[in-house]
Amino acid sequence: MNQPFVPIEDLAKHFTVSVSTIRAWVRQGYIPKDTYLKIGNTYRFNVSKVVDALSNAPKDEPEVPKPVEVSMPNAPVQLELVFNNPDEDI
Repeated sequence: MNQPFVPIEDLAKHFTVSVSTIRAWVRQGYIPKDTYLKIGNTYRFNVSKVVDALSNAPKDEPEVPKPVEVSMPNAPVQLELVFNNPDEDI
């Protein structure tokens, strides 16, 4: 059975996200081209195909940051601040 194509606002309501999120998903390829029609600047989406595509999308594994080694000097560091006179040429 053919399901109707719905406007982007209806798809955003279906997923309870903003319209800009749906546009970002289209740009990033999360919503494949075979799940929507684009005529000019107007999009129409097949909701069931979009749901299938998002449900079957591979999950990105979160990147685990590598530990960073920080070496602390044994002796305290002494800084010297020098202020230039703005009227004096350098």
